[in-house]
Amino acid sequence: MRPTSQLLLLLFLACISLLPIQAPAADKLQKGQNLTDSNGDTLLSAGGSFTLGFFSPGVSTKRYLGIWFSVSNDTVYWVANRDQPLVDKSGMLVFNDAATLVLLDGARRTVWSSDFTGGSSASVAQLLDSGNLVLRNGSSVAYPWQSFDYPSDTLLPGMKLGKNFWTGTEWQLTSWRSADDPSPGEYRRTLETKGLPELILWRGNVKTHRSGPYNGLYFNGVPEASTYMNMYPLHVTGLTARPTEITYGYTAEPGAPLTRVVVNHTGVAERLVWNTDTGAWISFFSRGARDITCDAYGKCGAFGLCDPEAALSGFCGCVPGFRPISTSAWQMKQYVGGCQRDAVLECRAGKTTDRFKVVPGVKLPDTQNATVDIDVASLEECKARCYANCSCLAYAAADIRGGGNRSGCILWTDAIVDLRLIDSKQDLYLRLSKSEFGMYRLSIYAFLPSMVFFVLEGN
Repeated sequence: MRPTSQLLLLLFLACISLLPIQAPAADKLQKGQNLTDSNGDTLLSAGGSFTLGFFSPGVSTKRYLGIWFSVSNDTVYWVANRDQPLVDKSGMLVFNDAATLVLLDGARRTVWSSDFTGGSSASVAQLLDSGNLVLRNGSSVAYPWQSFDYPSDTLLPGMKLGKNFWTGTEWQLTSWRSADDPSPGEYRRTLETKGLPELILWRGNVKTHRSGPYNGLYFNGVPEASTYMNMYPLHVTGLTARPTEITYGYTAEPGAPLTRVVVNHTGVAERLVWNTDTGAWISFFSRGARDITCDAYGKCGAFGLCDPEAALSGFCGCVPGFRPISTSAWQMKQYVGGCQRDAVLECRAGKTTDRFKVVPGVKLPDTQNATVDIDVASLEECKARCYANCSCLAYAAADIRGGGNRSGCILWTDAIVDLRLIDSKQDLYLRLSKSEFGMYRLSIYAFLPSMVFFVLEGN
């Protein structure tokens, strides 16, 4: 080879060595690397469970950057540019020199970026096998930015819902607008941080469904969770006097199938588990805002009791010792007006002849305005507290992990709302006048369109 040719070759190789490396590793982007939609570039997590790339949902032609389950390409769990879709395949995701992920359109304008501005402390962007897209420095597990902090409509193992009281950060799920549009829809799922933690489904600012309070094992209104807790243990933090944050999440035991909790665009919250034999998602629980039985929040009004097996009576009745405020409204299946007492309570200055009636096997009422003391040692102590307080209308154990030795205390001093019968191990103890405990006492209400039946039970 001639000296001139050798010199040109060396110069060419030197120039190539100075160019930024554009080809990413399978699960990582180094600074200066990018993913280009037109090339079909993706990141694949190390175990192959999740894929990051560009997609068009359903029949839409708009382009989004998202993360999906590799076994189910149309199951997208996270979307970066929910509100700002790309119009074509000219998009590019860049991990720039400022250690920020930036999504650019065809004109190279910023459409979305990670909000981390920590400079060079992050050296790599990586898609973990948990599905979490993180910025990290080397092998550090301290992530300056992670996608798990910005949920879309799906909760995966290791994610959380709730609130940090120091920073004001709140984690919640927001449904897609439609099956073809991942922009934020009208349904949200949040963790209620007043009273006992419970999951709330909202439509706009209207509460449409709640899970029931956390009882130390699972959310009281989702007893079927006990059947899969061995695979997906729940974790609720912040059950202390002055928590810095209250959060809910879950983990997946080694070998457990892929799972997700999602709020879909129709207002249904459900846990889905991947069946490798059929190649399909199986529903382990499903709760919807539009359920016609007992899932709709406050369906039977104050002091109403919803029975999902009582279709002939419109599912609604009153708790023992109460009757409908408007019989005519209930005959027309208008139940939200609720119920009123048959007999006035007798309690003055801590002296009372009232007694407590057990309402067994229920999803406990809304605890948002209830008083909760998780440190109460026994149900008997909880009863004594309620008995001594003339404003206390009902009580229940807060924690059932002790089985028969249940602990913690919930006291209701306002009207109880959203009470329903359910296959539950928890009971509500309702304050009634002593007159309700005579020779005969009211135990069941049954409502038919034309009349009210009072079913009496002897001592």
